[in-house]
Amino acid sequence: MKNIAQIIGLLVLLCANNSFAAAGAGPIFHMNVDTGNQKSLQRGAKTFVNYCLSCHEASYSRYNRVAADLGISEANMRDNMIFTDKKIGETMTVAMTAEQGKEWFGVTPPDLSVKARSRGADWIYSFLKSFYLDEKAARGINNKMLAGTSMPHVLWELQGFQKLKGDDQHADESHADDGHGGGDHSPFVLAVDGQLSAAEYDRTITDLVNFLVYLSEPAQLQRKSVGIGVLFFLFTLGVFAYFLKKEYWKDIH
Repeated sequence: MKNIAQIIGLLVLLCANNSFAAAGAGPIFHMNVDTGNQKSLQRGAKTFVNYCLSCHEASYSRYNRVAADLGISEANMRDNMIFTDKKIGETMTVAMTAEQGKEWFGVTPPDLSVKARSRGADWIYSFLKSFYLDEKAARGINNKMLAGTSMPHVLWELQGFQKLKGDDQHADESHADDGHGGGDHSPFVLAVDGQLSAAEYDRTITDLVNFLVYLSEPAQLQRKSVGIGVLFFLFTLGVFAYFLKKEYWKDIH
């Protein structure tokens, strides 16, 4: 029994260590996931195919399934969201091979089909907010949530570039509380403006993470709507069962 208890304790410790490692050193920014917001999912899908799908696959998803779930016409999907010769019924894969990805980036870009389930929405949202300029990094960019990441800041045109507070005196201090990760509780200050304001960038990555949460379980949209119907049915059944019980037991009481 003592050995079993020690093994269980070791496993718990390892799981805890893995959780802390996955959390990263950066601040966790919270977002509200709303997969019931179809417009948000549509905007997230647009951002995904424009900025993510060139390197990251979503091989468990098909274009036509995404179109149907998100209320996008197949014609719109073909004309505006498929940039290769893929058919509407094919999976969302990329032309880059795993070997090419490892050669170019040092590691194969992960499939994003279920990334939101493995990492969590808040982690991905925080990761997308935590890129900063780092002269010591190989590409000049690092990330507080995943130090040494090989992923470039693909959304830099939208967000701009951040620096760590106190990194140097060249960052415009007027951006310190603008929401691009700035503020008293954030290690970042905006150094170079992007195309979007802080609120617009936050909405863009919120929509993107919403879409990734949907990708991780497409059936959840139908499951939740069916669940509401089932709860309503059970409530109605419970009312009838209650009055039926009173009718059966009235002579006993």
